[in-house]
Amino acid sequence: MRIIKLFSGFLIFLISVLLLFGKMPVAYAMQNQEQSGNEARVYDDAGLFTADEKAEFETTIQSMKKEMNMDVVIVTSDNTSGKTAKEYAENFYIERKFGVGSDYRGVLFLIDMDNREMYILPVGKMNRFLTDNRWNAILDDAYKEISQGDYAACARTYLSGVIQYYRAGIPGGQYNYNTDTGEISVYRNIEWYEAALAILVAAAAAAAVCGGVKSQYSMTKERGRAANSLLAYRANCEFRYSRQNDNLVNSVVTYVIIPRDTGGSNRPSGGGGMSSGGQSTVHTNSGRTMGGGGRKF
Repeated sequence: MRIIKLFSGFLIFLISVLLLFGKMPVAYAMQNQEQSGNEARVYDDAGLFTADEKAEFETTIQSMKKEMNMDVVIVTSDNTSGKTAKEYAENFYIERKFGVGSDYRGVLFLIDMDNREMYILPVGKMNRFLTDNRWNAILDDAYKEISQGDYAACARTYLSGVIQYYRAGIPGGQYNYNTDTGEISVYRNIEWYEAALAILVAAAAAAAVCGGVKSQYSMTKERGRAANSLLAYRANCEFRYSRQNDNLVNSVVTYVIIPRDTGGSNRPSGGGGMSSGGQSTVHTNSGRTMGGGGRKF
């Protein structure tokens, strides 16, 4: 009996130790994740912002990240080492390992003083929100400030534009056009309550139809009659054939000339004939779906 008690005590001790050490890696991972989420997201290498402005942007970005569950970055540079604004922005995003989730979703804004260009880089799911029309609209609004040398106001316009379009949601008919593969990826999303409602409506309609058919063919009234009442539907039945001819009275043939497609400028670029309003032009770089574009100033 004493041996059993000792064994039970040792077993309880062993389980406690395993649980204690099992929680430590999880707690450590959560701490690392929290620290990673609080890392700097404003990289003012060109020295365009004051300390107060950088602190303001960091606070705004942390709030945006919590709401959107996406990364948000601001970068300034006065030396891109011969890279274009696009190349510099994409390499910066990849090398610093920005992004949230398996699609590395997020957005980076670059003020490139070397090439005199501002660039917006949506990555992953952010391309669904920042379509070509939308990031161009942000650049239009920011151009006024950056052309006057007000770089802080330009960054604020970028941040407010991103959160505004995120809250507006993914536009109807949105699709990604991949310039590398020519693939078109149409965004389709069904909320759980929409699926549940569709299932309930379909089930109710099916039940109504099945109930009606069963009621018609059950022949409940006929069963109360004679023994052969189930064959009553054959009573007084007969077939009558009539001869009928279909005569062609008139015919009209219309000819329409379809103009040849010359591939002019009015054709939507890369959209496969789809409306360009919801198009996001993207490509793949290091396993990341990247879009966006720039504007010289």
